[in-house]
Amino acid sequence: MHRDITGRYISSPAGGEMVNAFVPNPLPPTPPLEINEARQRLLERATLALGRLDSVSTLLPDPQLSLYAYVRREAVLSSQIEGTQSSLSDLLLFELDEAPGVPFDDVVEVSNYIAALEYGMARLREDFPLCNRLLREMHARLMARGRGSDKSPGEFRRSQNWIGGTRPGKARFVPPPPLEVEPCMAALEQFIHQPAEATPVLIKAALAHVQFETIHPFLDGNGRLGRLLIAMLLHQGGLLAQPLLYLSLYFKQHRPVYYELLDRVRTQGDWEAWVDFFLEGVEQTAQGAVQTAQRLVALFQQDSQRIQASGRGAANALRVLHALRSHPVATLKLLRTETGMSFPTVGKVMQTLMELGIARELTGQRRNRVFVYDGYLSILNEGGEAL
Repeated sequence: MHRDITGRYISSPAGGEMVNAFVPNPLPPTPPLEINEARQRLLERATLALGRLDSVSTLLPDPQLSLYAYVRREAVLSSQIEGTQSSLSDLLLFELDEAPGVPFDDVVEVSNYIAALEYGMARLREDFPLCNRLLREMHARLMARGRGSDKSPGEFRRSQNWIGGTRPGKARFVPPPPLEVEPCMAALEQFIHQPAEATPVLIKAALAHVQFETIHPFLDGNGRLGRLLIAMLLHQGGLLAQPLLYLSLYFKQHRPVYYELLDRVRTQGDWEAWVDFFLEGVEQTAQGAVQTAQRLVALFQQDSQRIQASGRGAANALRVLHALRSHPVATLKLLRTETGMSFPTVGKVMQTLMELGIARELTGQRRNRVFVYDGYLSILNEGGEAL
């Protein structure tokens, strides 16, 4: 639907020049979002796909395992959209404190993302509302270390920012002036708290994401927090017990369309085209997440059977394999701690797993060796190549 511009422009100083900053109208859209028959079917399919994902996650042998893996994969993908070059392997090595040569700022950004998500989910489980205070607290953790830590973590911005372009006057988009940030975010918070009868949860997540990106309330980290907001809304709205759906890969694969649709919402009021894109992304991503979960279960079963068939210390090898499912990149020291086995026994088991083609040693050294569960990591890495 064509609604014309969905806000107003205010002249604002930025970088020594005056720019036209965009202040969005409060949600929901006016006139209301058109839910025609085709869009209703899209909404139903996306909701059904989320339901399948939610049920599959409860059937996994260890749901926390999947959460561990998905959160880290999403952290890498979301940070890559912002230009980091870290891979999932970099992150897992960093978490081992064994990351020589890994770009520190890049991998710290990814690690901060995990901290922000885990903090936000813990607060929601304590029945703390999804509100501006929580978003600021998550932002403080997102920007706690590394690049951007000097850009007012946890505080709404007090200066004008802009998106794209080498200077404000050439920017692709200029968000609201600093004095408009608080009122805009207060209105967004009010919309988020509207009952589901007023706006279905998936539609609310779609609209709120665009509004957050348009307000761009922080000096840095808006993209990552805006994507986290989607997962938080789906969890709070009861569609997912665990935050297992992330749209960063979908947004990464469709970046030009994503940015074009955000602009069309602002300049033409075409919320419908954005909602269709978002719902298609939810359906595709949920289906992909179900398939990934099923492939991981199949991999674990297949590798367990190979170990049992080998007959060589199968009981110990299965214990180490279980530890590798929690830590697909690991040292002998970590595996010893996880299994309670001795260094010689863990070392012997890892030799067996390498001979079976299940694990691989990364360093080529005799001491301080690092092992990777290859099949597991390759499944998680799909789509996670640095841009």
